[in-house]
Formats: sequence, structure tokens, C-alpha cells
Amino acid sequence: MILSWRRRRASKYANRKGFSGENLRMGMEEIVIPSHFRCPITLDLMKDPVTLSTGMTYDRSSIDAWIEKGHNTCPVTNQVLATFDQIPNHALRKMIQGWCVQNRSHGVERIPTPRIPVSAYEVTRVYQRMMAVTQRGDYNKCLELVAKIRAWGKDSERNKKCMVENRMGCCLSATFEFFAENEAATLLKEEILSVMTWMFPMGEEGQSRLGSAKSLRCLVWFLEGKDLSSRQNAVLVLRKLLSLDQKHVDGIVQIEGAIEALVKIIREGPSICPTATKASLSCVFYMISGASDEIKSRFVELGLVSLLLEILVDAEKSLCERALGVLEGLCDCKQGRAKAYENSLTMPLLVKKMLRVSALANEFSVSIIWKLCKNQNGDGDDEEEIRILMEALQVGAFQKLLVLLQVGCGDEIKDKVTELLKLFNLHISKLDCVDSSMDFKYLKKGQF
Repeated sequence: MILSWRRRRASKYANRKGFSGENLRMGMEEIVIPSHFRCPITLDLMKDPVTLSTGMTYDRSSIDAWIEKGHNTCPVTNQVLATFDQIPNHALRKMIQGWCVQNRSHGVERIPTPRIPVSAYEVTRVYQRMMAVTQRGDYNKCLELVAKIRAWGKDSERNKKCMVENRMGCCLSATFEFFAENEAATLLKEEILSVMTWMFPMGEEGQSRLGSAKSLRCLVWFLEGKDLSSRQNAVLVLRKLLSLDQKHVDGIVQIEGAIEALVKIIREGPSICPTATKASLSCVFYMISGASDEIKSRFVELGLVSLLLEILVDAEKSLCERALGVLEGLCDCKQGRAKAYENSLTMPLLVKKMLRVSALANEFSVSIIWKLCKNQNGDGDDEEEIRILMEALQVGAFQKLLVLLQVGCGDEIKDKVTELLKLFNLHISKLDCVDSSMDFKYLKKGQF
């Protein structure tokens, strides 16, 4: 039931006093919701009543949730549903709206008339029309159909799901690829990108078209543009595409300007557009995972290591995890480690983030510290390694690693933690003093 603020206050008071939730008597006329206006699943006032093949009526959102959980029976009769088709019960909905209007003086708000969800047949018809007008190169018709698809998506999540299931993403990918090199079709491509952000997953054909050289060059062109909304949509689409197949990662690396465009978005910072920054970091993570040192060094030369450390200063959880993940990948190459050595924020930030963000952040932080201290060769004699080891000890890395062992971590990270502790133990005696705040009072005796 949709109640005003005043009625909700009354309902909370009634519940505290032990009154029934169905009937409210707070110094005003009692309001009773007719039982046939209530959804049998949630017992709430129905906003969009639909009838199933069994003849029972439910609120659309409730029965959708029931079916999505894997049920194939009617919740009330327990009969197996011959079909999942839902017929809008317009008569009952109008009765509910009329009842809401009658009780408006008591704070009951009228439920809006729901839009009828798009059907698979309608989606298929638009798919066929879109493919036909794309092959003809009819820009105006394509723009009109994309606007219709976008409007459907705005109406409900159900519509989005229906379009994804009926391969609309493949159709839009084909249209995007067809007009990719047409500078006069910028508006159409912008509209397609705004819709493509929720068109995943798509089939192999859709991925192939969106991952083609023409489409990737067009995506990079948008990344380099000035329109913030288009850049955000482009990087969101690119992130989802790169997560699907390594061949798309290999393809984007070869596109001129792609690396620079992603670093530029990161440089602008999460304060400008946090969604675009996170997506850009994810793209970079995919691009450097398993990549050659040459690719990683290109990111380093653009100042990405310093940018990541600046982001880590006050980043929230998901942004921090992405930044640490990228930094961990860049420290695989010599240039990346050199930039990390040069920055005075590196070790203090890494130690600070341990045990404060998440288990994933712990793993990335430990791995970065391990790479910096061991320098990938295991000898521990390099002068730069000694300096970073001493700095790590001074900011409390030894104590943090001990606590991490105590609270538990994965086997791979546990091996690195153990190796680091042994390495730190060789140099801890070189410290002139140890900060008294870094004692072991919170460690259990006999744990190690």
C-alpha cells in the first residue's frame, strides 16, 4: 500500500503498540485494504495486477520474482504453469485506482497506470526492421528505431531483459559497425552506445561486430572526445567487451590512441566521473594482464603509477581494488617498479590499505610489496630493495603482515606473506627504533 509520510508514521506507531497492520485507527477513520486488492505473494496492494493461466492474479513484480527463482508452479494453487504468459488485469487495476482515489483524503496515493511490457514478438519485429534499414544505410530510420529501443529500456528492467534475450545487442552491434566510419552519424552512434551499456551479454556475432577494428576505432574516437556522457558510455561498453574475450583485448591495444585515452579519463579523476574512472581502470587491468612489458611500460610512461597512488589516498572500496589491481600488474615490469620506488606514497599507502578495504585489496597490496621487496629475482641484495625494505618496516608492514596471517588469507598470498616476514626479519634489527604504536598487543600468544 502506498502511504503518505504521515500515514507511514501512523503505521509505525500502530506496530509499536501492537495494532494490526491491516487496519489503522490513529484518531482517524479506519482504512482496510480489500483482500482481492492484495497480491497473494506479498500481501501488498497490487500496482500492476496480472493473471496467470491458472486464473490467479498477482502483482507483476512479485510473480516475476517468483518465476525468476526457478519456480514453474502457481504460488496459490501449486499447479504447474502451462505457460508463463501474464495477462494484464485492467479491470482489477482500475478498481484499485478507484479505491485509492476514494481514500485520497486519508493519505492513500493513486497508483500510476503501468506500461505494458514489451513482448518477444515486438522485439523480434524491431530487430528485423533494424537489420533491414541498416543494410540500406537509412540513417533516419535507424535513429528512430534506436530511440524506440531506448524508450523501451527506460520503461522497465523487464523490457531490458527481454531485448537482451532476443539478441537486440547483436543487431545494435551490426548497426554501430556499419556506421562506425561515418562522421555524419555521430548522433546515431551516441544513442547506440547509451543503449549498449545494458545490452550484455550478447552472442558471438554481436561480440565479433563490436570487437571489429572499425568498431574499436570508433569507440576510441568517442573516448578521446569532449562529451562526458559519450565518453562514459564508450568506456562502459569497452569494459564489458574486454571482459568477454582476450582477442578483444589484443585488438584494442593495437588501436592508436586507446591507451592514452584511458589514462586521460583516469587522470581526470573520480571526482569528475567515478563510473568512467572505474571502467577505465578495469579496461587497463584487462589490457595489462598477461601483456608484454612493452605494453605495461607505455602506461607507466604516461604517469599511470603516480595517478594510481593519488587515487588510493582516499578511494572507496571498489575504486581502491581496481587501482591496486592495476598497480600490481604494472609492478611486473622494471619501469613500473622504478616509478613505485620513486614515489614516497607507495609503501605507506600499501601498508595502510592492508586490512582496511577488503580481502582482494589485501592480496593486491601484499603482491605489490612482495614484487617491490623481492624485485622478482629473490636475492634481496639490491640497494633499492634494501631501502624499500627499511621503509616498509618503518611504516608497520611487519606487524600488518603478522595480523594478516592471523586473520587468514589464501595459500598463494600466505606464501608471499611468509616470505616477506622472513625477509623483514633479516633487516628489522637495523631500525634505530620501532614505533610503540606498532606493538603486538592484539596478537594471540602462541599463534606463530
